[in-house]
Parts: sequence; structure tokens; C-alpha cells
Amino acid sequence: MHDVIIAGAGPVGLFLAGELALSGCSVLVLERDQDPRPPLKALPLGLRGLNAGSVETFYRRGLLEAMAKASGVPLERIGASSDAVDAPDPRELSHFAGMTLNAADIDTTALSYRLPSPAMEGFMTSLEAVTEVLAEHACGLGVEIVRGAPVTAVRPDDDGVAVTAGGQHYRSRRLVGCDGGRSAVRRLADFEFTGTEPQFTGYVAQVTFADPDQLPLGFHLTDTGMYLRTPLEGHLGMMDFDGGTFDRSKPLTREHLQTVLRRITGTDVTLDEVHLASSFTDRAMQTTTYRQGRVLLAGDAAHIHSPLGGQGLNLGIGDAVNLGWKLAATVHGTAPKGLLDSYTSERHPIGAAILDWSRAQVATMKPGPNAPALRTLVHDLMRTTDGTTQVYRRTSGLFHQYDLGSRHPLIGRNAPDFRYKDGTRLGDLLHQGQGVLLDFTADQGLKGAAHAWQGRIQYAAGPVHSRLGLAAALVRPDGVVAWTGDDRDTFEQAAAQWFAAPLN
Repeated sequence: MHDVIIAGAGPVGLFLAGELALSGCSVLVLERDQDPRPPLKALPLGLRGLNAGSVETFYRRGLLEAMAKASGVPLERIGASSDAVDAPDPRELSHFAGMTLNAADIDTTALSYRLPSPAMEGFMTSLEAVTEVLAEHACGLGVEIVRGAPVTAVRPDDDGVAVTAGGQHYRSRRLVGCDGGRSAVRRLADFEFTGTEPQFTGYVAQVTFADPDQLPLGFHLTDTGMYLRTPLEGHLGMMDFDGGTFDRSKPLTREHLQTVLRRITGTDVTLDEVHLASSFTDRAMQTTTYRQGRVLLAGDAAHIHSPLGGQGLNLGIGDAVNLGWKLAATVHGTAPKGLLDSYTSERHPIGAAILDWSRAQVATMKPGPNAPALRTLVHDLMRTTDGTTQVYRRTSGLFHQYDLGSRHPLIGRNAPDFRYKDGTRLGDLLHQGQGVLLDFTADQGLKGAAHAWQGRIQYAAGPVHSRLGLAAALVRPDGVVAWTGDDRDTFEQAAAQWFAAPLN
């Protein structure tokens, strides 16, 4: 019996597999597709954006260099210099409803608790690059991946979960569905899935244009929809506000794509050839819980929405890093009461907010007699300093805050990358997926208390380049600050809340 079976060898499933294996769990990944490199994951259709929060997550597991290399991105392009004292101003910013914003308009004084880090910026990558890096990482930790094994039956009981996939029978203590928006695990385990129906059919395609000069690069909103051309050769995206009726209803022929493109653009542009194409909608749905007994969901299996703003991959990575250490502790019997339940209570509101962010963009882009007035209003608001800063807060992945029962503005938030005088950074200390007690005053009482959680909490003491007014901080394995202060008793309470009773 495996400790955990994961359905789905996409980025979320593979990242979660690595987290569990890092904590000593035996993990089996069951993947529906036989081909590990399907064409839809490669460029251009597999183009995706990693936000700064996801990039920092890869950095904290020692995967940033490999991810940047696989994505063709120089490390110096995404990080602060090693001798930087202050966090650099953001250089890039996502769009809202196709409206690009200027990162120079961000009010950095409103972005508290930031420090320089090797991971400060997001970057573009592909699903192929992400899955290859994560598969190599997971397999190197002992994860087993079985391909060509679609899940067809799920039977939880008091002792575990029986899973049938690819005609074979497997058993594990827990099952996690990371098998995408049409999740078999979600359906077979009878999770409630609620939300809103689509407004459009979206298309992404690799094509050959007879007359590409008719369509300039970038996002273009029109009276009938939206189209996008990127610098990647032949890369085309479209949104047709048909209520989502076409998606997966008929073959994606050249004639159909050309008809839609001409209607949206108002041109007579001609497609000579369609090499690859896929459709999607803005259907926005979320399960009411991310856990039912021994079965859990993460990524698109738990929530789906339109790809506007590139939040889907990042939301799934956030699910995986939040769930991994909690599930591992549960498997090993070291989890405090309620730890696994905190996965839903923390991540479900984040997912709901992303769905609403997606819905707001669709409402702004939807054609109609009042659409130009709405888009002008939103555009004007987005161009203000406050508006630009808010978009950065919502899309960078660095400023989510979980409600951990404290009024301190840093508790529940992503930890700054504190750097000790010897050059060691918090990101280095998180490579093994353990909690970290950062003691900036080398208090002997805190050192003695931390020793009781040895093996689950690392202790790091000494002066740092900037401690942001803190005496000490407890950082969870997912990089979230769980406690700050200088009192041994309150530290022990926080440690017990997240890491159970001390070992000695």
C-alpha cells in the first residue's frame, strides 16, 4: 500500500508528489495520458505564466535554476542582486481584461515586508518545461509514475482508498485528485461542484496566416470579442462570446476558426493552415470542500475558471505547497488536530477570489451596448497608482494572507527572504520542506524550545541584514509566517498548533 496516490501528472500533481516524497511518503502518480510530452503542453499552445509567488515557491525547493533554464530565462532577469539591501521595484505586471498596465505605477511603499530575493519576478514558461522539471525532481525522490492509467473507480473505506486505473487495482492511505478540470476523482468521489456557466468559447491555436500583417501583436478587444497574437510564430488566441456553446461540440476546423477570427477582427484575414487547436470556456466552478474523508482535490480538479490573467497554474501550485506538508504529517501520524482541515479553510477562499477575479474580467470584456463605457471606466481606474498596485497585489502571488487568528500584518502571509550575515537565506533553509524558526536575537530560551521539535522545525539564529522589526519568526514549510515575537511560551503554542506536540 502506498501512503498517497495522486491522480494526474501535471504540474500540480507532480509538485505535490515531490512535496510528499520529500517528507518521506511513498507516492504513486497515475496519469491518464500515455505520452509525457503531448503537443498541447509545448509552445506555443502550452505557454503559461509563473507569477512571483510561484517562482519563489520553486526557489524555496531548490528548483528555480532548473525551471529558469528549462524556460530559457536568465536567473538575473528574475532575481535581486546578491548585495541588494532593498527589494527592487516590480518590473512586470499582469494584465486585467486585456488591459496592460505599467509596473512603474505601482506604489511600492504600500507593499510591506519585502526583502531582496533571488526570486522577485514572474516569467513565461510552458507546461512542458514545468512538468519535465517537476517529474525529474519527483522521480529523483522515489515517486513512481504510471502513465496510460485513467482512474475509473474510487472506493474509500476506513483504512484507505482503493483505486482502479488503466485496468489495474491500487490501494493507498490517501488519494489526491490533481486530474484537471474534468476530474474523474472529483466525479467518482461525488464532490459538490458549483459556480457560474460560461459566457464565451475561447480558442488557442497554432496557425499559418496568409496575411499576418492584418493582425497586430498583443491583446485586442473588439465589438464582438477579443483576439491575441503573441511573438511566438503562428500563436493565436480568441474569445467568442457565444455563451460557450461551441466548446467541444464540433471539430475545430480551419473554416470554423477563420470564420470566428474574421467576425471578431472585422478583417478578411485568411488562415492557410491550422496545425494545432484547442477550445475552452470561462465556466467558473469550485468544489464546496477540497477534502472528503481520505480523498482530496487540488488544482483544476478543485476549481476551474477562464485563463485570463494566467492565474490557474499558479493557483494550483499554491494548493500543492499548502497541502503537501499537511498531508505528509497526517500520513505519518504527527499532525495536530485539524491540520488537514486547514487546507480547505485556507485555500478555498483564495480559489474563490481568483474565480471572482476571472469573472470580473469577463464582465469587462463582454460585448454589448454598455461595454465601451464600462471598459473606459475600468481602464481609467486601472491606470491610477492605487488601481495598478491593487492589480499587482492580486496577481503577483506574494500578498495572499491566511487568517491564522492574529492581527499581526505578517502572520498568515508569505515570509520575506531574510538573509543571514553568512549569506544563508530563508529560501535555502526551506529546501527540505521543514518549518523554520528564525531567531534574530539568538535567544537561548527559543533555541531550547525549538530543540523539542527537531526534525520538524529547523532553528536558525543570528543577525540578518534586515529583520524588519522582528525578534523571531516561525515559518511553516510552505513559506507562510505562523508566529512572530520573542516569547518562548507563545512560540511553543504556535509550534504545537502547526507541528503537534514536541518529540522530546
